[in-house]
Amino acid sequence: MSIHITGMIWARPTSDLDAPSGPAFQPDFIERITLAHEVGGFDRVLAGYWTNAADGFLVLAQAAAAAKRIHFLLAHRPGFVSPTLAARKLATLDHLTRGRLALHVITGGEDIDQRKDGDHADHAARYRRTDEFLTVLRQTWTSDRPFDHQGEFYDIRQAWSDIRPFQPGGIPVFFGGASDSAVQVAAKHADVYAFFGEPLAETRAAVERVRAGVGGREIAFSWSNRPIIAATEKQAWEKAHHYRERAIAKLKAAGDAGLIPAGQAINSQRLVSLAQRADVHDERLWTALAGVLGGRGNSTALVGTPEQVARAMLRYRQIGISHYILRGWDPLPDVTQYGRELLPLLHELADAQDRGRVSVATAAE
Repeated sequence: MSIHITGMIWARPTSDLDAPSGPAFQPDFIERITLAHEVGGFDRVLAGYWTNAADGFLVLAQAAAAAKRIHFLLAHRPGFVSPTLAARKLATLDHLTRGRLALHVITGGEDIDQRKDGDHADHAARYRRTDEFLTVLRQTWTSDRPFDHQGEFYDIRQAWSDIRPFQPGGIPVFFGGASDSAVQVAAKHADVYAFFGEPLAETRAAVERVRAGVGGREIAFSWSNRPIIAATEKQAWEKAHHYRERAIAKLKAAGDAGLIPAGQAINSQRLVSLAQRADVHDERLWTALAGVLGGRGNSTALVGTPEQVARAMLRYRQIGISHYILRGWDPLPDVTQYGRELLPLLHELADAQDRGRVSVATAAE
């Protein structure tokens, strides 16, 4: 099973450790961080979706102008753009990138955040809308004649698109969520199911649950994490605790008490619950920052030397994970370090694992 590594890019320097700096859209920074991932051996970069940030379509267009090999993953929330228009926008971007695009569908787990863009649909309605959105999206890409669609959320007449995805098989769809509704939608539409960075036992159970829910259809799995690596394990843990101090200092400087309460999203609640149970799971999965950040986003970290972290990642591979979304805490320096120290070792150990020359079946190191 091959390994696919996705990083993350932004339109300006930002992290959970430092306040954003400079204009909200910085083309030079987009190019620098994208090229750092490309040089570092990442397969893709993800442009996320935030209700206060630059548009991901245009961030990736800027990134594609700079980087000619790396692939792209675009986060998109259904509900704000008609699925027929989204289909044309995505197909256009797929041509612009020469078939290097994948779509990460974010249904939205926080009512408060959705309302910032004028969406007042509840959780259940958002998943029904996502299902219908993706149905129309794919029909727009594949229909050989104008089509009508009348559903709960969209009433479309004689839809047709001259532009179709550059990729013959269409644009791959990543999907995530912890609810039963998420699994039901993924069963119909997802090529890759994305999990946050939970421990092995919880991740294995989630993989089995999704596999059962998709009814035998082939689907890949992604696992997100924010590794913290150093030359020695002691130095890695010191770095981790320093990151936690910086994150708390940033929150306090903004007027917060130093901790963000758990969000409404089930994934956020699960990560906070893990942090409340223990700071460390499976020897080196560190959840303390998930507790500080309210479980929002990708906020757990594998901590150790590059080899220790690589071996920990390969244990997830043994339970079905083939895609990893790795995001740095200090984005540019961390991406450079991952590319120099972690990714080559990860691929080397994976090749040895495939040949039966290395085992990562146990947690002992």
